[in-house]
Amino acid sequence: MINFVGAGCGAADLITVRGKRLLEEADVIIYAGSLVNPELLDYAHEGCEIHNSAFMNLDEVIDVMKKAEADCRNTVRLHTGDPSVYGAIREQMDRLTELEIPFDICPGVSSFCGAAASLKAEYTLPDVSQTVIITRMAGRTPVPESESIESLAAHNATMVIFLSTGMLEELSQRLIKGGYSPETPAAIVYKATWDDEKVIRCCVSELARKAEENGIKKTALITVGGFLGDDYSLSKLYDKHFSTEFRKAEDQ
Repeated sequence: MINFVGAGCGAADLITVRGKRLLEEADVIIYAGSLVNPELLDYAHEGCEIHNSAFMNLDEVIDVMKKAEADCRNTVRLHTGDPSVYGAIREQMDRLTELEIPFDICPGVSSFCGAAASLKAEYTLPDVSQTVIITRMAGRTPVPESESIESLAAHNATMVIFLSTGMLEELSQRLIKGGYSPETPAAIVYKATWDDEKVIRCCVSELARKAEENGIKKTALITVGGFLGDDYSLSKLYDKHFSTEFRKAEDQ
């Protein structure tokens, strides 16, 4: 069996209980060494075979899985955050399906959730934004034209931007061109929940300068939107004048 496991957003104790158990039971671990916290490997038992996929291509990853399966050993493919977000797991799963090798997925805490925790923020504030857009700038992996930064910025919703720290000058320009004001609150969250985490609050027009001042060139999320401000409405969920299935409203 191959288990794709979300490593969580950084801190080793933010992996799920199931993910930790799978790591402890694994005979082979293939981990994304460029992003996964190496402390997670401490959960592996003595004698576990460990591979760093940062130095491997897809064929090499699949070959390790094939050999482990032939030897009746359990494999964990350890991906950063939650494997469904920029995890490149579909291509691996399709190959395993072709080879008739069984696999399962254990979700993890995505770094966009870790960033919100580090910011002590709520992405979906009433009368501010009820939508979270997760996207990235085009790099070696292209982005469909229909999902350009400008077209997404036109919604003025909460945005969480992955894999774009090295292009912040262009990102700021495109966010502003799309509809955010230069003064829209923004934040750079470097290595959310890791010991060396950095949180830099700024506005959209300052993203590139703030990153440079703090020596941040990669491994950071960019968050943009009014959710980082102070103006919002209280939710109806806990409004004493609002009835729910479980609570009757008080008279006004």
